[in-house]
Amino acid sequence: MALSLEDALTIAEGKSELIAIANAGVRRAEGEQRRARSERYPQLTAAASYDRTLASEFDDLFQNVGGDGETDEGFEDLPFGQKNIWRLNLSFSQALYAGGRIVAQERAAAAGRSTAEIALASARAQLGLDVIRAYYDAALSDRLLVIAEATYKQADAALQQTTLAFQAGTQPEFDQLRAQVDRDNQRPVVIRRRSDRDLAYLRLKQLLEVPSSTQLQLTAVLEGLTLPAPERFAAAIARADEAAAQDRPETIVRAPVREAEDLVRVRDAGVNIARAARLPSVTVNSGYGNVVYPGTFFPAGTDLRTNWTVGVLAQMPILTGGRIRAEEAIARADREQAELRLKQARELTELDTRAAYEELRAARATWEASSGTVTQAARAYQIAEVRYQQGISTQLELSDSRLLLEQAEANRAVAARDLQVARARVALLPDLPLAPAGGVPVIVAPPAAPAPPRQQVPLQRNAIASAGATP
Repeated sequence: MALSLEDALTIAEGKSELIAIANAGVRRAEGEQRRARSERYPQLTAAASYDRTLASEFDDLFQNVGGDGETDEGFEDLPFGQKNIWRLNLSFSQALYAGGRIVAQERAAAAGRSTAEIALASARAQLGLDVIRAYYDAALSDRLLVIAEATYKQADAALQQTTLAFQAGTQPEFDQLRAQVDRDNQRPVVIRRRSDRDLAYLRLKQLLEVPSSTQLQLTAVLEGLTLPAPERFAAAIARADEAAAQDRPETIVRAPVREAEDLVRVRDAGVNIARAARLPSVTVNSGYGNVVYPGTFFPAGTDLRTNWTVGVLAQMPILTGGRIRAEEAIARADREQAELRLKQARELTELDTRAAYEELRAARATWEASSGTVTQAARAYQIAEVRYQQGISTQLELSDSRLLLEQAEANRAVAARDLQVARARVALLPDLPLAPAGGVPVIVAPPAAPAPPRQQVPLQRNAIASAGATP
């Protein structure tokens, strides 16, 4: 299965639980916004009920009124103590004045929806960066395996040539033994690179949620003379490259800052809501109802009795035992805390943004510098091979040249991978959180220490692991 980076991003977005959760959060915030807005509009409620009176204090109230033990005529139609009662009511209310509470609730709900949309964009950006890292890690593992296998073949060819020369008596046994050790030392490297590749592909498959048995063939190329930016981020990367070249990061408002600004708006609305509790509220209301007292269970043929009222209700707290004052103090403390978190978020994002652009500039410079190194190492190995075949150099010189070539090719592949990841990170920077999903809350997370400069990849260690400390 051929897999491009664009395909990987599309598959991951379609199957990500984090994005589905963020989408649900947006829908919930939309519902909260509609609920807050609904208090502006009239409220109309219908209700129907039936009551069966089993015993009543009014049962004997009108007995013997005339002294003859009979109930006087007309009293049986009164509502007191009727056996069957049917009611149909309509209740209407409209808020006229709420001291600013409804407006504040709408503002808080709007800020909540904005936060949910930012969280959705952040989830997409974080997932995209994770997929890009995993994708280029897998591509790097492929390239390092190819380099290791090619180096093994070169060492094996040198061993065969040295063995023939030893058998012919033109070279000492020492050179033959050294060539064999060089070849055998390369075998564990090939095994390790193959294991690294399997793990890198497994990580990518897990992100894409495809079966582990699926065979993937990545289309990414890390050894070319040019390294085009991923198509999806080409425009953003072009702007970032220009800004990095001029040593001036783009002026962007990061997602953590936008979330902190929304939180300040929510807390500010909370202060207004708490303050509104001191003010009076005025509501106009009306109730309309029909009541039936049938002699039997069903009200057929029975006259309706109508109740209809219209009124205005004004409420204002007089004494609450300090509850309103306490709620105002809590709301003001929440707002102050949100403002401090906003300040902290701005400081952290400024550092993180600068670090991302510095990483991009360093990755580009490293990749460009590695191009000449590979060319020179390849040429040096060709010369060493010819010199060795002609008998004018030692096997040690050939072995050193081969190791330098492998080192240069590995560093070139790692530099290409780092450049692509750094490009993607800068392109996604406006929506990226400061901490991975599920980690420390973004606006209180401590600033991360800048990543140390990347060292050249030693031949006897895991190059994928060394590439793991990426931006």
